[in-house]
Amino acid sequence: MTTDFQTMLRKTGEVGYARKVIHEVVEIEGLPGIRLGETVMFETGQIGQTIALNEEGVEVLVLSVVSVRSGTKAVRTGEEMKIEVGDALLGKTVDVLGKPVDGVLMDTQGWDKRALDVVPRGIGQRQRITRRLVTGASVVDQMVPIGKGQRELVMGDRKTGKSQLLMQTLICQANRGNICVYAAIGKKKTEILKLEGFLKENKVADRTVLVATSSHESAGQIFLCPYTAMTVAEHFRDQGKDVLVILDDMSAHAQFYRELSLLSRKFPGRDSYPGDIFHVHSKLLERAGNFKVGQGEASITCLPVVETVMGDITGYIQTNLMSMTDGHIYFDSDLFYRGRRPAINPFVSVTRVGRQTQTPLGRDVGRVLLELLNSYEKTQSFLKFGAELGENSRQVLAIGEKILALFDQPQLSVIEANIQPILVGLMMAGLWDGLNGVKMSLNYQNNQQFRESADEIVAKHQSLNSLVEELRRNPGAWQRFLT
Repeated sequence: MTTDFQTMLRKTGEVGYARKVIHEVVEIEGLPGIRLGETVMFETGQIGQTIALNEEGVEVLVLSVVSVRSGTKAVRTGEEMKIEVGDALLGKTVDVLGKPVDGVLMDTQGWDKRALDVVPRGIGQRQRITRRLVTGASVVDQMVPIGKGQRELVMGDRKTGKSQLLMQTLICQANRGNICVYAAIGKKKTEILKLEGFLKENKVADRTVLVATSSHESAGQIFLCPYTAMTVAEHFRDQGKDVLVILDDMSAHAQFYRELSLLSRKFPGRDSYPGDIFHVHSKLLERAGNFKVGQGEASITCLPVVETVMGDITGYIQTNLMSMTDGHIYFDSDLFYRGRRPAINPFVSVTRVGRQTQTPLGRDVGRVLLELLNSYEKTQSFLKFGAELGENSRQVLAIGEKILALFDQPQLSVIEANIQPILVGLMMAGLWDGLNGVKMSLNYQNNQQFRESADEIVAKHQSLNSLVEELRRNPGAWQRFLT
């Protein structure tokens, strides 16, 4: 490291001294030509990023658990914070500087060197979102569809099943050949190890990059974690590949940024968060989207996660993220305690661009399901008053229970996209009770003849009514795949 320090000193010719050290934030006197965001190297081997310029000197965010001492020399590097990225990162767990956490060195010859913080691409380099992203969860794919390139916020209280949906979506996308980047922001080391084990157990590690920072690392490293994940995603996007990025979670990211801001004496705003927290998050999330790449298109689909407290979605960070994303999936703790899995509330959840990726059949199925569930909830409210129900009300309750049974999936079980409307059609035709829809999905995966028949019938129909009529004409051909 001393050699690197001397090399940078000869390159830039500017040296400064640490005048004040406040945890990860260091005030440096000197370095008159330094720029905001530039990388700084200390003589003791640590590196940092310039976060503020003032009359007394510069403020540097140190990316190390071991802080520097007052009086330590610092030198400019003349470059912004960059990491090296390449295809060999697949299957690896890396830190914020793109280095494998297992310590095994990789040959980085021919890799891209990319800046962590870049200006998002403009609208001229983007394409309309037209391709759907399949999660394998029926309630999401039918009621809150997501498009490739969409930014969909996942929100809810702790321990309500958010991680299960994220893992299910990751498996679904990795098995379709897409690249997945998971940012574990300030997690416990045990949680990171579980993530690694999960990816290997489900045989998707070779399609996934895990960018991990533990809660024992410095606030600066944790703050840069989602930036590293997005930079890795952009490398694969520029190769023409579709990428799924999961940022888990942004409420922790905001808390660590608040800590850094208060240490550097920024003026606190609402809930003591700095005034630029909206800019920090929006600039990061704007890097996702559907982009023009060569003669085609490639997407970065982003699923940021944010925690709520006692179901309150009106918090500062929550509403900020809701306003800068293309919709949100809300996990309701009341539904979770009632036994619904996944505990997603379709009436509170929103998708702003996902419906434009659906076929006419998909939109019709979503509309019908929403109307039926709405009627089911209204009828349920009458039961609280002990009202006697007529035949129509009993039918509404019966179909509502079947819909909820369809949406109730075991953890990490996937229902294929083309099987979902068929299951709804069988349910509407009175040929299925809503249970064990995963069985038909497994048959779809393993039986080529059945898969071709299912794809054909879904492609042929434009409305749910016409699909139901055809299923009624030959019920046995479909029911046998449910047993």
